[in-house]
Amino acid sequence: MDNEAIKKYTKCMNFAAKKHSTQRRKDSEETPYINHPIGVANIIANEGDVTDLDVLMAALLHDTVEDTDCSFDEIEEHFGADVCNIVKEVTDDKSLPKMERKRLQIEHAKTSSSKAKLVKLADKLYNLRDLQREMPIGWTKERVDEYFIWAKKVVDNLRGTNLKLETKLDEIFCAQGLK
Repeated sequence: MDNEAIKKYTKCMNFAAKKHSTQRRKDSEETPYINHPIGVANIIANEGDVTDLDVLMAALLHDTVEDTDCSFDEIEEHFGADVCNIVKEVTDDKSLPKMERKRLQIEHAKTSSSKAKLVKLADKLYNLRDLQREMPIGWTKERVDEYFIWAKKVVDNLRGTNLKLETKLDEIFCAQGLK
């Protein structure tokens, strides 16, 4: 990466950290939420061998509109239309009921851009690894099992995007008895 790209990526990481600063994951350690988007970007870069700056920045920002006071306009203003469009593709409409959002994720996975699919694959990989490690506070075993089944349906519609990430997801699904 050249100096300008490093500056842009670091600005994006700082932006995401500020937006998620008060949030925690639902694990027993109450892990800072920012670990999740940073982890998703890390998976894309280091396990998926993807170096596309727009994809990496979208990974850092993928939950900001959904889970903070951030707007798409703000993302576009700071990071450009390309990054914003990827974030739009992976953002759930929180005004819809949860089951409808989950259904739409499965449906939209098929028609998403390859850049959005990379973010989705890494997001699912991160979340499934978390679920393998520890059940979130307030979740039941049944809810965890349902998440794995649903995530597999999403991932199945993302196939053909990144064999390395898909193989890692398949290993997790296989360990859960899903084929």
